[in-house]
Amino acid sequence: MDQPLLKYLQGYPETTLSQVRALIEDQRLKSYLQRKYPTAHTFRTDRALYTYTLELKNQYLKKSQPLSKVIYDDKINVMKHALGLHTMISRVQGNKLKSKNEIRIASEFKTAPEAFLRMITVHELAHLKEKDHNKAFYKLCQYMEPDYHMLELDLRLYLTFLDTGDSIY
Repeated sequence: MDQPLLKYLQGYPETTLSQVRALIEDQRLKSYLQRKYPTAHTFRTDRALYTYTLELKNQYLKKSQPLSKVIYDDKINVMKHALGLHTMISRVQGNKLKSKNEIRIASEFKTAPEAFLRMITVHELAHLKEKDHNKAFYKLCQYMEPDYHMLELDLRLYLTFLDTGDSIY
């Protein structure tokens, strides 16, 4: 029973898992999330998401490669541990090779708290500079979002709650 219930929290210490179990058993997970994240963001369209992402990129990664597309993607399966994707697409145009960077965010996050959207966006933007999930990658994530690790845990709690079929808003 516990493994599917806490599938988004694999790898966390037992002390954290027992606190999460208590929140779930006492039916306090929803109120915990609502208290910390009382409203959903307003970036519901692909255009608004692109503008939001570009502002973050311009603030923290001015000299990185340009973004050609940022969209919500219905095909990304959060249940298979993908929240967003950063892809670099190369195409031959004439005798030149053109590269385009794209970011895709799972559509489930159209109605999520802004802090979670920011965490996912920061994560995908960090891939413009660091391809692997290494120490430099997470240092860059924390540079762009100082609460990155706390938001990642809360996002996992949010996904655990969504699996109940309920909504926090």
